[in-house]
Amino acid sequence: MAVAGTSPETDAHTAPYAAAHAADFDVLRRQDPELAGVLLAEYERQTAGLQLIAAENFASPAVLAVLGSPLANKYAEGYPGHRHHGGCELVDLAERMAIERACALFGCAHANVQPYSGSSAVLAAYAALLVPGDAVLAMSLPHGGHLTHGSPANFSGRWFDFTGYGVDPGTGLIDYRQLRDLAHARRPKAIVAGSTSYPRHIDYAAFREIADEVGAYLIVDAAHTLGLVAGGAAPSPVPYADVVCATTHKTLRGPRGGIILCGSELADRVDRAVFPFTQGGPQMHTVAATAVALGEAATPAFAGYAHQVVANAQVLAAALGAQELIPQTGGTDTHLITVDVSALGLTGLVARGRCAAARISLDKCALPSDPAPAGSVSGIRLGTAAVTTQGMRESEMERIAKLLGRALRGEEGVAGEAAELAAAFPPYTRL
Repeated sequence: MAVAGTSPETDAHTAPYAAAHAADFDVLRRQDPELAGVLLAEYERQTAGLQLIAAENFASPAVLAVLGSPLANKYAEGYPGHRHHGGCELVDLAERMAIERACALFGCAHANVQPYSGSSAVLAAYAALLVPGDAVLAMSLPHGGHLTHGSPANFSGRWFDFTGYGVDPGTGLIDYRQLRDLAHARRPKAIVAGSTSYPRHIDYAAFREIADEVGAYLIVDAAHTLGLVAGGAAPSPVPYADVVCATTHKTLRGPRGGIILCGSELADRVDRAVFPFTQGGPQMHTVAATAVALGEAATPAFAGYAHQVVANAQVLAAALGAQELIPQTGGTDTHLITVDVSALGLTGLVARGRCAAARISLDKCALPSDPAPAGSVSGIRLGTAAVTTQGMRESEMERIAKLLGRALRGEEGVAGEAAELAAAFPPYTRL
């Protein structure tokens, strides 16, 4: 196995790593059979059922290879060319690749690829632009917002003065008139656009206009949709936002981590907010795996994938309606669907449990119609990113909708059929 940029003579030096990497699991099985059993059981769970959790996906074998590489050994506090520790010349190359690929893919001037998660990326964005006590507008949690959008259980709700905007009760779509009125009344330092369970495209131009009217920063949390943006299947927030935060998994199909995109005028503030303000040394194996995922996302094959994700979601949403499971907003523009299960006499928690018993993994979620303070939520949230990675298309979505309907009604035999469908589309041909 030759390393890029080296001569064939270096093969003698890299061969031991190649051999060791191939034998890694056998070593684990001998040394720690109990943990190896957990790994195998999780592999079986992922591949013997339908993975419809909207925030999950199957990273490619190339991404997984980097995550399990010696890059995990390297401490690299700082940024390329400016590290606290020595020996960072090669990991500098990996991080620069990730940064350059992100900037090229999303058309931004600067990218920070070090955040440990999407929440870490949002924290850094707030740290770069705000001070504790500043007023912020974000989508309220029952209407689709995230914990980092002002939950009192989260740093965001404890450190900043959040006001939630929401959706029109008739359409389920963002109420931009309410947003504008709140912005003029509250005069926030920042407005956050983005959600964790809103299935429609966001009008970033409208958000930008409202933010400009009140002199606010516009922060976009594109954790769920950045992969669709990369594939040209969703509008890009980059031309409108001051800062874009996202995860590198979900629809981007990379490692579990975060990313921040911004213009050159905010680059230094964002970088300082990530390190040293909110976190220490980056996880270089994750940074390098992000570079791999960004390289994959720049290909025509990924663009086809992203469009298929959306096509699958739209077919699935329509087919769920035929099962008396009416999608919120009447459908979806993205990979994500939310459904009210109360018509079946279920709560979201009970619905999730019935689906889990049928080998269908999805999430419960709050809906705008749920009473406040939230008790038992009445919604479920599902997505098509993972099953599309497996190669499923529209006909499989029709079948999944029927399986979901049967599972939620408590019918027997669904687990076997779900496992059979999943087995026909293995995400990995071998462990």
